[in-house]
Amino acid sequence: MDTLMHYAWLIPLFPLLAFIVIVSFGRQLKEGAAIVGITLTAVSFGIAVLIFWERFQGGGTDYNYVIDWLHIGDIVINMGFEVNPLNAMMLVIVTLVSLLVQIYSKGYMHGDERFPVFYQYLALFTFSMLGLVISPNLLQVYIFWELVGVCSFLLVGYYYFKNEAKAAAKKAFIVTRIGDLGLFIGICLLFWWTGSFEYGAIFESIALGRLEPWMITLAAILIFIGAMGKSGQFPLHTWLPDAMEGPTPVSALIHAATMVAAGVYLVAATYPLFIASDTALTVVAYVGGFTAIFAASIGLTQRDIKRVLAYSTVSQLGYMMMALGVAGAAGYVAGSFHLMTHAFFKALLFLGAGSVIHAVHTQNVFEMGGLWKKMPITALTFLIGCLAIAGIFPFAGFWSKEAILGAVYGAHRYDLLFIALLAAFFTAFYMFRLFFLTFAGKARGKHEAHESPGVMTGPLLVLALLAVVAGFVNTPYAPLLSDWLLSTNTGTAITSIFGGGSEHAAAWLQIVALLISILGVVLAYLMYGKKSISSDTIPETMPWLYQLSYKKYYIDELYHNVIVRPLGWIGFVLDVFDKYIVDGLVGLTAKITQGIGSLHARVQSGQIQSYGAMVIFGLLLLIIAISLTAKGGGLFG
Repeated sequence: MDTLMHYAWLIPLFPLLAFIVIVSFGRQLKEGAAIVGITLTAVSFGIAVLIFWERFQGGGTDYNYVIDWLHIGDIVINMGFEVNPLNAMMLVIVTLVSLLVQIYSKGYMHGDERFPVFYQYLALFTFSMLGLVISPNLLQVYIFWELVGVCSFLLVGYYYFKNEAKAAAKKAFIVTRIGDLGLFIGICLLFWWTGSFEYGAIFESIALGRLEPWMITLAAILIFIGAMGKSGQFPLHTWLPDAMEGPTPVSALIHAATMVAAGVYLVAATYPLFIASDTALTVVAYVGGFTAIFAASIGLTQRDIKRVLAYSTVSQLGYMMMALGVAGAAGYVAGSFHLMTHAFFKALLFLGAGSVIHAVHTQNVFEMGGLWKKMPITALTFLIGCLAIAGIFPFAGFWSKEAILGAVYGAHRYDLLFIALLAAFFTAFYMFRLFFLTFAGKARGKHEAHESPGVMTGPLLVLALLAVVAGFVNTPYAPLLSDWLLSTNTGTAITSIFGGGSEHAAAWLQIVALLISILGVVLAYLMYGKKSISSDTIPETMPWLYQLSYKKYYIDELYHNVIVRPLGWIGFVLDVFDKYIVDGLVGLTAKITQGIGSLHARVQSGQIQSYGAMVIFGLLLLIIAISLTAKGGGLFG
């Protein structure tokens, strides 16, 4: 029977086509490159929606299409694509956010002399992420995983003439390579032990007990290290805030639905591997929990609007990992659910921040203020984003956060539950600190702000609507997303071990979480809105604590002194050795050879009289030698 899912391969194809067209005709198209990128991405989004709807109605039927790519002895390596509930959801999220970012960028990047180049990078990035999502095996995932990394390098370093942008691009590339090495080793080990890169074959080997427990744990942790790099988990999180040096639409794309989502998606896609190892799950849970509270505590003091949102992203990704790490259907659904809602409200917040920056030409929130009346659409949509990420009822973030809290509480991880609630308080506080400093009060900077054009505010309104309604797809009363995600092969594997579906928080826990979030909002209002509580209390009474947060716990300085500088010195020593020892020996050998050749050239002059004289001189030497050694003493015998 024919099915739309057979054409899922077209979804990444259209962004690739946009990339090729813009590369080929970018100079002629100029800002028309935006039309090419937007149109072809819109086609991909339309196909993704149709396939999502068909898969949603298709019950438990996954679609997998592969072709033989390589034959190595008895081993066959396939390439192709698959459609299951998790990646069908991701296809819609990635195409939708990419489409809105490209529409928004048409206004934000207007007048940029490298406008077509920017859209080249966006199209290639979208193609890479979509290719990763529909990959049916780990080898294909790894190929697109690296393409995503390359594209992030290009986008973060878009303003290559700025030293900060160049440094941020290199940092993003190098730090994520550390995680990628772990992923590469994990994939190689799984292939060595199972003889396949296919998800199904690997999961079957685990289910049949062909892998020892230590093998499963090692492979799962190595894959998680790859996810840590892409999703900015501690200690590989330092690249992500620095990636703010790229254009703001890039920040929205990287920090909402694409690159940072890749790590969480990878853990969810390989979840049967993780649930076979309690140790691996514990590592995921506690790394995620620590990342959530660690990044949230840094976001409390940052002054750059984009850096506040960046650390917020790190914290929310920690939330997702923590949910996945508590095991079971509840954690799987909660982490995937929060991945969806976060994509919408975080893209909204970043694009809202871009609208503000576009108007006031500064990123320092203490140089803003009073923008509510001047930028009403941006202010209202940004407020919706803040309410959603703070977990205020009934916005999308409330439902996905309470699902995470329910999963953690249901797993009896009370230490992680405390961390999650504290991180929720911090999130509500720093997001509304950001909101009141930006939009409330009087203007503090020298700027004539005005509302952004419709091409920028339009995407904000769409994302604001999604930030309001997206949570209703998985409420305690109608767990549509939960039932759907668990209808696949992965869901069957999870429920066969843990049973049940999603586990929403009990009513009392929902109320507690909501009150904690409201407390954070009220405190931010009293300090930065009404200003009845001095915001200088902690900086003045505990300056060391404030500086510790403001300086990001000196992690960058620690890495610089403990890792970067020693490696720099080692590189310097090796460079000196190469230059003066290795190159010196090579140079000496060359000079000796050149000297011998020069001497030989002098002897072989081509002058007959010289050759004659040498023959006579040699003949005389020969006669003398014979005479001296002849029997009887020769001439003097």
